[in-house]
Amino acid sequence: MNNQTLLYCVAGAVSGLMVTTAIASPDLPPWSEKAIVEDVDIQALAASGDDPIAVLQPIGEDLFTAKFTVLDGAGRPDATGAILPTKVRRQSHLTFQRLAGLDANACSSCHNEPVVGGAGSFTANVFVSEGFESADFDTIDPQFSNERNTNALQGAGLIELLAREMTADLRKQRQSALAGARQSGEPETVALVTKGVSFGHLTAFADGTLDVSRIEGVDHDLTIRPFSQKGVFTSLRQFTVNAMNAHHGIQPAERFGSDWTGTADFDGDGYLDEMSTGQVSALVAWQATLPAPGRKDDLPEVWQDAADHGEDLFAATGCASCHLPSLPLDSLVFLDPGPYDTAGTLRQSDVETPLVLDLETLVWVQSLPRDESGRVLVPLFGDLKRHKIADAANDTLGNELLAQRFVARDVFITAELWGVGSTAPYGHRGDLTTLHEVIMAHGGDAADSQKAYAALEEDERQYVLAFLRSLEISQ
Repeated sequence: MNNQTLLYCVAGAVSGLMVTTAIASPDLPPWSEKAIVEDVDIQALAASGDDPIAVLQPIGEDLFTAKFTVLDGAGRPDATGAILPTKVRRQSHLTFQRLAGLDANACSSCHNEPVVGGAGSFTANVFVSEGFESADFDTIDPQFSNERNTNALQGAGLIELLAREMTADLRKQRQSALAGARQSGEPETVALVTKGVSFGHLTAFADGTLDVSRIEGVDHDLTIRPFSQKGVFTSLRQFTVNAMNAHHGIQPAERFGSDWTGTADFDGDGYLDEMSTGQVSALVAWQATLPAPGRKDDLPEVWQDAADHGEDLFAATGCASCHLPSLPLDSLVFLDPGPYDTAGTLRQSDVETPLVLDLETLVWVQSLPRDESGRVLVPLFGDLKRHKIADAANDTLGNELLAQRFVARDVFITAELWGVGSTAPYGHRGDLTTLHEVIMAHGGDAADSQKAYAALEEDERQYVLAFLRSLEISQ
């Protein structure tokens, strides 16, 4: 918002909560082209006793579907799309530029299939640079950028909660190994396993040092980062802050504001503090409460029979060793900000009290299966672990040249398949048109499963495809 913006508070519709609305004049006309108009004081909301979901969801949906304009601060003439606040080396004469951004008017312009918040077609692909020294680029040459297809966000709140619990569990195991080594004076090795997923081994020494060389599928800090196709973003909040700048030129104050950059207008477009912490929280809340994908419930008998058989074959070929049908979740309490965000994203230490989003109150969550201990069984068909997915014999999915966030170019996080019947095309570039193609493209750690699938009779392969096509995002 620019210096002429008038800020005023109006009583909110929810239990008298004060909702701050930024407007360009004392009486914003109904035809205004400004899209970002509502703001929430998250400290007041956390202290109010009101349900944050009820307050934030509608604001978040409006922001996710809004078509941002220059009146909102869209555009970043002096800044790049880098994760770290980075000045451009030279200004572009273009406002929109598909290769390096701005590349979208709205979040929903890419996340829209089959519903808002979903995946996207090949036409919605983005080009991802490392975000540090190579942030200022304008070419699709793979030496400068990686081309990526849009991921669906349905069920993302449950995914982040699983990641938080797994991170806490792995770190507890590390702490236990360190304590044991100190007590015994001898090295202690621990198998890192959480929720049935193995992340290799860690050795602790009596002097407090660690051998991390045998950790697998996760960063050495043992933080599960479940978002993006490489598994490099810790939270929906970090993902949102990154995307707002990269794709829209809307710079959230929590990273690009004066606390971190020394100015409220880092991108030099004349608009100050373009997105507040409350508005980011609204976007997080909307994404975190999107219903999880499920299964088609109206299949003709021939399809249902094929899908049932295909699910058995999916497990028999080894596909379910990475695409685990479900992971158990102990708590449905989603705190925002979360426990593992770091500098540049709002942290729990930055607020008096985090917002408490109780996903248990959502009708769709109440219908999810539970185990004998009452834990929700999140039916994600994934493991939140990175795997090598290409090799010399099958390098279809190893076509990137840039490592992202220090993750090898042929390593990707296991894709959750719970909505795969609704999210064609496939592969990280979205250039594989069928499920059969993407299965056959698997190499590396998945080579044996790919070979087992390929060895099936044609009708058996069709059963596997019938099963996968039955996993959908509800419309």
